[in-house]
Amino acid sequence: MPIAPVSKMAKQEIVWLGSHRCKCGHTYLEHYSCYLSENPLKERIGFFDTENSSLVADFGIMLCYCIKELGTDKIYSRSITPKELRTCMDREVARQCVKDLSQFSKIYTFYGTRYDFPFVRTRVVANGLPFFNYGELFHQDLWFLVRGKFKLSSNRLENACRILLGETNKTHINPTIWIKALQGDIKSIEWIVDHCERDVCDLEKLYLKINQFQRETKTSI
Repeated sequence: MPIAPVSKMAKQEIVWLGSHRCKCGHTYLEHYSCYLSENPLKERIGFFDTENSSLVADFGIMLCYCIKELGTDKIYSRSITPKELRTCMDREVARQCVKDLSQFSKIYTFYGTRYDFPFVRTRVVANGLPFFNYGELFHQDLWFLVRGKFKLSSNRLENACRILLGETNKTHINPTIWIKALQGDIKSIEWIVDHCERDVCDLEKLYLKINQFQRETKTSI
């Protein structure tokens, strides 16, 4: 359960959380996850990851994305369909991705500054769709926090979770599955979605463990 980040809050915010109760009957300081779910107009945080057919967006397409909402079990996702692979490619995945991202005020990623968001932006624009203007959606990349505040043999998400959390649910990439997915194999596409969901769940857990070591920023995607 997420803990209220009181060290980063103003006194009046802490007093309000301690004097108002959630639907469970506890104060929002005790049940901060209830505060996050019951106050959608406040900052809404998501954890974002994509799975794509290539490392570069002019030779690749989006296969799926996942956005895990902080403090809830809700995961927004959309994957490409076999029919779309034969017709419009990732156009509808890109369209829905922008729509789902717009539900949040701030997104956390792991290496999303240099990969996920540039890839998504490229695919959205290449498909002739509107993307976020500067300042419309904020982003913070936990990869930089891991690299800057810890000394690990590898700064990959899997290793960071294994060392700092003591566990990881991440599955390993199998090239054959990616190839079959591009051929429209439904089971392979479903495996990739599951792989992506595991990543965003691990990312949320890592955020709750290490976010105290950084200053919150308002950087536009």
